[in-house]
Amino acid sequence: MADLSLPLTDKNVAALPHAPGSQYRARDTDLPGFFVLVGSRSKGFYIQGDLRDQGRRVHSITMKICEFGDLSTRDARAKAKGLLGEIAEGRDPRPKDDRKPATKPGDVPTLSEAWERYKLVHLVRKKRSPATVACYADHFERLLVDWLELPLSVLGEEPRLVSDKHDTISRENGEAMANAAMRSFRAVYNHARKTCRRLPAENPTFGVDWNPQKRRDTGMGVRDLPAWFEQLAAIENPIRREFHLFTLLSGSRPTALKESQLPELDLMGRVLNLPRPKGGEDKAFDIPLSRAMIECLARVRRFGRVLYPDASRTWLFPSDAPCGHIVEHKEDREDDLSHWGNDLRQTYRTVAQAAGVSDLDIHLLMNHSLPGVNAGYITRSKLVQDHLRAQQEKISKLIISSVVGHGRRPSPDLSRWLNSTSRAQLSALLSADPDAVRRESSARSALRKLELQAARCEVQVLPAGLIDPPSRRLKGPRAA
Repeated sequence: MADLSLPLTDKNVAALPHAPGSQYRARDTDLPGFFVLVGSRSKGFYIQGDLRDQGRRVHSITMKICEFGDLSTRDARAKAKGLLGEIAEGRDPRPKDDRKPATKPGDVPTLSEAWERYKLVHLVRKKRSPATVACYADHFERLLVDWLELPLSVLGEEPRLVSDKHDTISRENGEAMANAAMRSFRAVYNHARKTCRRLPAENPTFGVDWNPQKRRDTGMGVRDLPAWFEQLAAIENPIRREFHLFTLLSGSRPTALKESQLPELDLMGRVLNLPRPKGGEDKAFDIPLSRAMIECLARVRRFGRVLYPDASRTWLFPSDAPCGHIVEHKEDREDDLSHWGNDLRQTYRTVAQAAGVSDLDIHLLMNHSLPGVNAGYITRSKLVQDHLRAQQEKISKLIISSVVGHGRRPSPDLSRWLNSTSRAQLSALLSADPDAVRRESSARSALRKLELQAARCEVQVLPAGLIDPPSRRLKGPRAA
């Protein structure tokens, strides 16, 4: 998960979701250098600041203050302010036993210094995506954190340390994660070698026995889609349900869709712009929208205005998370949804092939790099409005027709979802009896139904731009 920036309060910190298998930072917007590190089971207050000597940065100091709950957020911020003040005055506030020797002027850089320079020069300056930066940061600030203050020459002259670290990460965090961490270290070492010839020329990762990896094969075929759609129709939250459907229909990476904002949706031009996909701003592109995709987004907009009225003014897929949009898209594969995330991107590619879409068009639709010099002459933006939209329509029709096409017999829930207008679905959602819901599920679900009913008046004044798409409009005057 990408790092966040928000005012740190007890309420906001308590609402931050845990991140199984990874960590992320929630930085305080009021006090720079003060943040919460959220892991799979814990949340802790930390500070981070640069210790300087005569204006020159010596090294970065990251220090834990306490676990969330040991102190209130206000008290933790006050303590952080004092510690950051000591760092600004050139004093290291850490206990002497926790300090590691810093490099002197003229010495080779530490891994921390090399990583910070790589992040600034190679990632931030070249406008890599926040997700890419966060991935590198996770490798260095979590998996390789005990190396940060070591001079790179120590690691360059002792490749056995690198090999042993790879083995340790493989055991504790997984083989794929170990390979990824070592690739990140290799890139930073090579980058530092360009400006520091005192480093050994041979990258110490040459001694790593890389773990074997193979591409995941989790995509579905056309025959698998009906069962998957039945599972999807049973998901209670309509925003999450539409998010998974749109991921399948677009073949996009989930992270880019979760961070999509309303200004990036152009219904007149029938495109959704993704300004920050994998690869950064230079890889920004427009997704042509098929009829099924527009109907999906129409339902999202109408549901969002009722379920999350504030967040829906900004985000395409709103939620009650502190950031305002969907953060965690994972579902229980056994009980809820068998395929989600990158599984749906692979499914899109598989179905596109079955639909007879050419390999080059699939590259353009999925924003993959074009193979060969000849394909490099193609101007993608000139194909979006007509040719690529026609190919997108072909893929969407095959997906939807495999579920509710001629001769299909979907369940009542699935038929009601895909064949009803969003207005009709919203009306059914608002008319639910809270007492019946309480008997079937929980008081919290009943409270949500009461909130929906209270929003009925707001539904009646939705702007005209949020009505159903043309294919779903009634032929006569619409009932109030």
